[in-house]
Amino acid sequence: MHRSTALLATTLVGVAAALTLAAPTAVATAPAGSARAAGPGQVCFWTEAGQHGQAWCYAPPGYAEAENGTQRHAYSFDSRVDGTVYAISYGPGNSCLYREIRKDDYDENWEAWATKFDGVSDNRMGCEAG
Repeated sequence: MHRSTALLATTLVGVAAALTLAAPTAVATAPAGSARAAGPGQVCFWTEAGQHGQAWCYAPPGYAEAENGTQRHAYSFDSRVDGTVYAISYGPGNSCLYREIRKDDYDENWEAWATKFDGVSDNRMGCEAG
């Protein structure tokens, strides 16, 4: 192998390692303890009360399954969606419930729905109020 080829290979390995270290992660986070951490057009859910722990955010349209540990474990939320979205909970069979979330709604300790939350949608998805 020529010296220039070996030098190029060493340089490329170094660049690849640096890019790997600098790559962003897919984990959604928000400032701890912030009562208004959701960005405009988003509703965010946290795994702990007081908007702490892991966060996952949704922006309409459509339906999205909760991610980042928030599915069936969303103990607080904050909505900045300009309109209404619906927390969705699936039950046995084809049953499901929704919980309406309006613009500027938030809950620091969402115990009533924390262990029910499966996802969020811009419509009721044929579910019953719960």
